Amino acid sequence: MTFSTCEEMDFTECYGDTVSSVAAAARSGCRKRVRRLMKRGFSADCRDNRGWNALHEAAAAGSQGCVQEILSAVAGSSSGCRAYVNSLTHEGESACYLAAQRGNLAVVRLLLKAHANINQLTNDLSCPLYAAVDGGHKEVVELLVGKGAEVNRTHTASCWTCLHQAVYKGHSEIVRMLVNVCNLEAVDDHKISPLFVASQYGQQECLEILVHAGADVNTQAADLATPLLIASQEGHQACVDFLLDHGADPNITCSQEWPQLPIHAAAEFGHSGVLRRLIAVTDRVCDRGDGRVSPLYVAVHGHQSNSVKLLLKEGYSPDAQDCTHILGLRSPLSFALCCSSNKPYSESARLLIAAGASLMEEDWIHALAIDKTDLLQLILEHRWVPRQERLIGDSSLPSHEGKTALKLQELRELLSVALNQAHFAACWLPLLLKAGLEPSLLLQPVMLEQADGEVLNYLLEFVNWATLSAPLKQILCRRRTEKTWKPCPHFDSVPSLSHICRLQVRTVLGPDLLTRTDVVQQLPVPSPLHGFIQFRDIQEASFTHSSPSPRLS
Repeated sequence: MTFSTCEEMDFTECYGDTVSSVAAAARSGCRKRVRRLMKRGFSADCRDNRGWNALHEAAAAGSQGCVQEILSAVAGSSSGCRAYVNSLTHEGESACYLAAQRGNLAVVRLLLKAHANINQLTNDLSCPLYAAVDGGHKEVVELLVGKGAEVNRTHTASCWTCLHQAVYKGHSEIVRMLVNVCNLEAVDDHKISPLFVASQYGQQECLEILVHAGADVNTQAADLATPLLIASQEGHQACVDFLLDHGADPNITCSQEWPQLPIHAAAEFGHSGVLRRLIAVTDRVCDRGDGRVSPLYVAVHGHQSNSVKLLLKEGYSPDAQDCTHILGLRSPLSFALCCSSNKPYSESARLLIAAGASLMEEDWIHALAIDKTDLLQLILEHRWVPRQERLIGDSSLPSHEGKTALKLQELRELLSVALNQAHFAACWLPLLLKAGLEPSLLLQPVMLEQADGEVLNYLLEFVNWATLSAPLKQILCRRRTEKTWKPCPHFDSVPSLSHICRLQVRTVLGPDLLTRTDVVQQLPVPSPLHGFIQFRDIQEASFTHSSPSPRLS
């Protein structure tokens, strides 16, 4: 039977897992075979398991001749021809869609002439124009737009327009074409515009086209993110520079939770070049301002020590502001120490301490409530312990040999934590005394009651044990009776004159000068006495994992 009209189609030649004879010939682009098969009565509308017929195969293969042959065969019935031309696969794909998707310009032109639906949607909400844009087929896009294709319709589950997709794929020539006919401010389901997409994916040329066409550089998504924020987050330096040079505002709040700025994104993800550019243009109120968050916090959160280093170098305060009410964090240093779960301290903590970050009670807990001394040693590398009488309020003392003096409040919190962490005193006590801490500050009931026996002996070697107050002597007597402390034998006697003399030297010079300078070497005494004056003859206590002694009442 000759195939001349759609009413005469033979639907008997169907296959469950393969194509029909005509479809197979169309797929191979063999026009003569297609013509011969249809003259012998084989149908062009037999479907395979995808719902594809011969026209779908010919269109997808880009076989202009086969498409012409098939269309000629159905030309006898205008209504039947139109239905056949717009027949869909199981995925909702028309022949026009398949041709546009593959950039088969001549085939698309033929199908449009045969009344193909130019805006037919597939099951996943695509269309011929969107498919051509996605594939970067400029000439097909130009044809479809010229024939009246809908350019601002939303597609896919995310509601992208063709302009979104062209920008995402970086098809700059297509973008250049579409900006003349599309809505530049069209947004998807997250209120993301094409310019935002260009910034997010680093499509600089597309970004430039959009900006020059008049797109808003300060558009905000549903979560308030701006193109500058997303470009900074992704580290697209060229896009950041272009946006800033063309009016992007680096001080627009980009979050509904806290006043996040592009500088925070750059700091958190360690994009040093972007961060350096943003530091120069971002309002410094974010550094210390109330209700703001310093970018140091997010740099620490992202484990970006390079960002921390750069921010500190550019003058950002290592103390920042107290963000307890916003982030639940008191300071960048406290955050850095909390983030150092797998090691005593992080590089960010080292940088903050070196920059003079204030030490709070919770920071001293990290340093003293542990049998590791790495953090305490790090602190003492950059801070020195002044005599308490030299401190007035929180006024700063001059730096010495690159070290900053502890402030009065820091010293008070250090002592408070130390006295509550007597169980670990074998670890921290030698370091603090050698750093210049006045030992008499630790002669408190809680220390004498809870410290390990060896620790107690070590501490008493630094004082005149004969002058202890009656309450403290009573505690020592109780511990000796209960056998929780075994004193050194010489503690029962009057301190030797040599010991009294070195205590007097320590009092006159101060433990800080005695430990952090070479002043001892300048004293008019024999050199063998230098180590004695610095208490180097006293053996340090060793830490054990025994339980702390019970507090005596």
